[in-house]
Amino acid sequence: HIFYPLSKDFFIFNITKYITFRGACAFITSFLIVMLLWKFTLKRLKRLKIVERVDMYGHVHLEALHGGKKGTPTMGGILIIAAIAVSSLLWARLDNYFIWLALFIMVALGALGLYDDFLKIKKEKGLSRSQKLFWQSLIGVVFGSLIVLNKNLDSSLSLPFFKKIIIDLGYFYIFWAALMVVAASNAVNFTDGLDGLAIGALIGNAVIFGIISYIVGNIKFANYLFLPYVENCGELTVICFSLMGAGLGFLWFNSYPAQVFMGDVGALALGGLIGAIALMIKQEFLLFISGGLFVIEALSVILQMFSVKYRGKKLFRAAPLHHHFQVLGWKEPKITIRLWVISIMCGVIALLTLKLR
Repeated sequence: HIFYPLSKDFFIFNITKYITFRGACAFITSFLIVMLLWKFTLKRLKRLKIVERVDMYGHVHLEALHGGKKGTPTMGGILIIAAIAVSSLLWARLDNYFIWLALFIMVALGALGLYDDFLKIKKEKGLSRSQKLFWQSLIGVVFGSLIVLNKNLDSSLSLPFFKKIIIDLGYFYIFWAALMVVAASNAVNFTDGLDGLAIGALIGNAVIFGIISYIVGNIKFANYLFLPYVENCGELTVICFSLMGAGLGFLWFNSYPAQVFMGDVGALALGGLIGAIALMIKQEFLLFISGGLFVIEALSVILQMFSVKYRGKKLFRAAPLHHHFQVLGWKEPKITIRLWVISIMCGVIALLTLKLR
């Protein structure tokens, strides 16, 4: 909206009509925003005493391992959200419905995470599990309703490996969207327990869904790969690339030993954003493959809860799974890098499924 109109007089600005170019610019912009505003953000977090409280729910071994992280600034996810929002608004088409849906889900879940983090710091107890699920579900229902009520968007599901099986859920799509938003945001939140772990996996998923958004939004590529064509969804590539840039900038400071944590404000917002993008490009089942690490971490928590409730004993030494490896004696950087490797492999497998239809 700023540069392309100038192409009438200066041909060079014609390049700004291409999604790939604007996506790359969004990537650089979000990265620079995080790097330039890092010190300012850190000073404000320290001044407001927004720092990490180490609470491992009575697990003495884990509390000893994470004791050195006490006092580290948290809620750094605010900077990631701001960087993604600003770079997306600068480089994406503002007349694109998908852009506003993605920004809505990110900001809404970010606000919920912000409130939860605030309660943890000021009152030493965040939202209860039921309260958090209620608000996540409500945000998901609003998001699903905005999709279903828009006549230009459909409420169908596309299955990996099958090119002709498409299921139209109708108004039940609202509840499917809510389930996806809740699952994705919580899965990333469970994974956010080691320095750099969650943001590193999110960067990889942003790459995958940036590529797929571009393919699904291009009718020639979509038809060639037997993917459902979703008109104008290619613009979501800009947001995915913004997430990549902001994530890399944050990882610079969140890598071991972390100088800042993103908190629930970042984990809920970014998890929900990836889930929402998967929904809008009709590749939600692909998220279960690409985001395999998040699925594994979430399942470890669920299985641990069921095992304790019905068997009376733990299935893992600790949950989520990364804490299990810590208790076994693995060093934190080794756990993080090995889980990144798993996440990368899941992403590659997800891309391979595009040809297996």
